[in-house]
Amino acid sequence: MPDLRFHALRHEATSRLFEKGFNTMEVSSITGHKTMQMLKRYTHLRAEELALRLG
Repeated sequence: MPDLRFHALRHEATSRLFEKGFNTMEVSSITGHKTMQMLKRYTHLRAEELALRLG
């Protein structure tokens, strides 16, 4: 997996924590993001997950 980078894993982990139901304070504590702006930059929610939550 030569194209895999730590930076990409950080984006993935941040997004999946939100999908698991963690709140912003919990996710920022786990990921180390100090500002809401950076936390939002690293969060990419999947449309499929949002659709499931909507029912």
